[in-house]
Amino acid sequence: MKKESLFKKILLSASLPFLLVGCGQALEAPEELSAPAEQEELLVSTMATCEGPDEELVEHACFHGDNGPYTAVTAAAPGSTTIPNVNLPHTAFNITLPATSPCHSYAGSVTYRPAESGEFAFFLSRKRGLKIYDGTTLVSKECSYLIDEAACGSLRRMVTADLEEGKVYRLEFEAVRQSNATFTLVVEEAGEHDHEAE
Repeated sequence: MKKESLFKKILLSASLPFLLVGCGQALEAPEELSAPAEQEELLVSTMATCEGPDEELVEHACFHGDNGPYTAVTAAAPGSTTIPNVNLPHTAFNITLPATSPCHSYAGSVTYRPAESGEFAFFLSRKRGLKIYDGTTLVSKECSYLIDEAACGSLRRMVTADLEEGKVYRLEFEAVRQSNATFTLVVEEAGEHDHEAE
């Protein structure tokens, strides 16, 4: 493939968020576009911000992603005052984002309240689209990691963040295509913990 052709494709994909801003849709990145392998590889390489996570943690989350228990949740539309929570431990939440206008995009939020302070891992069945808020403050992500499909068939991405016990955090999601507006979320404590009693 010629360098010029690859450059044009990357430039085109980078300009898409600016075109969609006119429709009121702010995008993190063109995560849901069909892209050539080179462009997809470039995008994916920018999403990993740490080395591989604890294999036991990924295996445990993957077990719940594959086997449940499952809970269906419709995320609250932007501006809603009633927001559903995803507080149940060791649960795979099948989240559906409501459609937003005017560009037929999807967005919504859920809340999470940790039972103790520490680092928590948020596993998603899609690669992009999670923001964590403490009130109006965006929470810093400690780690963002893409999960190999060979390691876990149901989950694609892990994001970790330090959270405080008892605080209610808002998890916000966005999607451009309807196929990415329904996904699975598993939240696990990332620190040392024992699951034998479960």
